[in-house]
Amino acid sequence: PSFGFLFDIDGVLVRGKTPIPAAKTAFQKLVNSQGQFLVPVVFVTNAGDCLRQKKADQLSHLLGVPISQDQVMMSHSPLRMFKRYHEKCVLVSGQGPLLDIAQDLGFCQAITIETLREKHPLLDVVDHDRRPDVLHFQEQLYRLFSVSAVVLFGEPVRWETNLQLIIDVLLTSGYPGKPYSQENYPHIPVLACNMDLMWVAEAQSPRFGHGTFMVCLENIYKKITGKDLKYEALMGKPSQLTYQYAEYLIRAQAALRQWQQPIETLYAVGDNLMTDVYGANLYNRYLEEDSWENELASAAAARCRSVLVCTGVYNPHSEVPSDAPETITEMVFHGHRDFRFDPGLVEPDHIVPDVDAAVDLVFQLEKFAP
Repeated sequence: PSFGFLFDIDGVLVRGKTPIPAAKTAFQKLVNSQGQFLVPVVFVTNAGDCLRQKKADQLSHLLGVPISQDQVMMSHSPLRMFKRYHEKCVLVSGQGPLLDIAQDLGFCQAITIETLREKHPLLDVVDHDRRPDVLHFQEQLYRLFSVSAVVLFGEPVRWETNLQLIIDVLLTSGYPGKPYSQENYPHIPVLACNMDLMWVAEAQSPRFGHGTFMVCLENIYKKITGKDLKYEALMGKPSQLTYQYAEYLIRAQAALRQWQQPIETLYAVGDNLMTDVYGANLYNRYLEEDSWENELASAAAARCRSVLVCTGVYNPHSEVPSDAPETITEMVFHGHRDFRFDPGLVEPDHIVPDVDAAVDLVFQLEKFAP
């Protein structure tokens, strides 16, 4: 094969915990009788609430084919490359086994929001039932405790607690419990994974994603300080960093199988215009613009093609209008604040009903007959 697949998971292969029927059919076409993949496949999800191995086990069970953790890319996977933060005390926000995830990525001194509120009980007071008895408590710990960076893995459960304590950390240069200071700008580094405003589960309409939590955090910070919250890095689709790392995993698979043919084309199959399609098209633009560099470093594909399915967030009856470009630019942009709206980047190369049709289409385009 001279191509590889980048599959989104939610809305393409599953809705919540329910497999989409077309997914099993599609994956029977992608493996041989021994269960080995016939082409390199990476699952690129913006989820970040578990370890890669757990996601691989879930997918193996749902799709009926053996999938290894090396084929799974969570939104937080590129954090392995941010070694300069691995020895520092970082505050992690999200849900799931956060400390296990952080440790697996290389972070040695991660602390959770829950640990922070235990050390500083006076900070979390929105919920009256969780307020400490101030008469019996004196907070003297803040001088002993500092945070060097904030890592946002995904949407948390108690938004009010996470929003309050992250703002506290940013406005005190990592010393929550101290008074706010307007001089603390730029604030300590913030690394964020998964910018999805919404995602699809079993409900009829999309649900809030981590991007919605980020919108809240950014606006609260701006409302208090008058300044923009800055990100040291944004990971997960549609960031270029995510696609570069996914391509690295595709190449590693091809090398492991000793496939000699260079990987020329990546096919990114997703259900969301603002993440899957935008990200794939943005990466394709990068590959095309840097083609002279790619000739020197043969480790990059020539193109990345976006394939949109209709089983998730995308609704073919209510999305991008087909008339004049000025109408498109007036649409509400659901992408992240730091990614500009470009009508060309949300135009998929192909639209198909489901993932099975996507696999058939790619095999046809590539003249690939397993």
